[in-house]
Amino acid sequence: MKSSAKNVKLASVDDLFSTEESRQDAGREKVVEIALSELHPFPNHPFQVKDDDSMKEAVESVKEYGVLTPAIVRPREEGGYEIVAGHRRKHTCELAGLETMPVIIREIDRDMATIIMVDTNLQRENISPMEKAQAYKMKLDAIKRRSGERTDLTSAQVGQRLPNKPNKTSRDLLAENAPDSSSQIQRLIRLTELSPELQQMVDDRKIAVTPAVELSYLKPEEQALVVETIESEQATPSLSQAQRLKKQSQAGKLNEDTVLSIMSEEKKPEKYDLTISGDTLRKYFPRSFTPRQMEDTIIKLLEGWQRKRQRNKER
Repeated sequence: MKSSAKNVKLASVDDLFSTEESRQDAGREKVVEIALSELHPFPNHPFQVKDDDSMKEAVESVKEYGVLTPAIVRPREEGGYEIVAGHRRKHTCELAGLETMPVIIREIDRDMATIIMVDTNLQRENISPMEKAQAYKMKLDAIKRRSGERTDLTSAQVGQRLPNKPNKTSRDLLAENAPDSSSQIQRLIRLTELSPELQQMVDDRKIAVTPAVELSYLKPEEQALVVETIESEQATPSLSQAQRLKKQSQAGKLNEDTVLSIMSEEKKPEKYDLTISGDTLRKYFPRSFTPRQMEDTIIKLLEGWQRKRQRNKER
């Protein structure tokens, strides 16, 4: 009988004297200091890093207390690290005169990095509509790739059920950890179909999101006509005008004359119905309050607010 001793693997000295706690600790993520020169921006990062008052405050805080929350990065094939979450922190460190920054190095693929990048940045305040639109589109594409689905989807397909997750649609996954509803996310993604000029007008608040969504269905050459007309007429389309432009486009009748005709008309006041669900309001009232009592209280509060505004104007 042949000896099997050669197949026996002896434990190393480190293994013999290491504890279970130390072995678990070795597998935990650690915060390390990395040179700023080794940190590179996420490709097509949709969120702007602005040198505003908030940035000035952040710089002063970093100078005094350092970076309190480490960034998340992932290794790059070409060397260095790709920032997943922490672009503002890196810029803050640069302005503060630091050479390194605390980070957590995470071994993740591009799609998971995209999802983390979007989710962490969407919690910020003062994000423009187009920043959200581009971010949601990037997250949707990442979800589709991870699910083995096509990524060239129209808005109507955003709600398709995924074969490996039959209980959830791509819209459900997209809305997870998001501050917007799934229907609002779908509208925002449509904005990525706008021309750069129209996208800028949305960010500049010259065109509201709702009419901009209607304009997103126009062909590129038709959108160019709309931009030209906006500049010549110094007027942007209302929702009803945008809907008519879309309808004419679908009928193959949208040209320079029809665009001018529609947009030169005097705008009609837009009808706007506001509905607030009872579930949303309930948390602000005692359980014993009836819907009528809630409504009466809201009206009284609004009347008081209106009187206060009027007094402030008269001062």
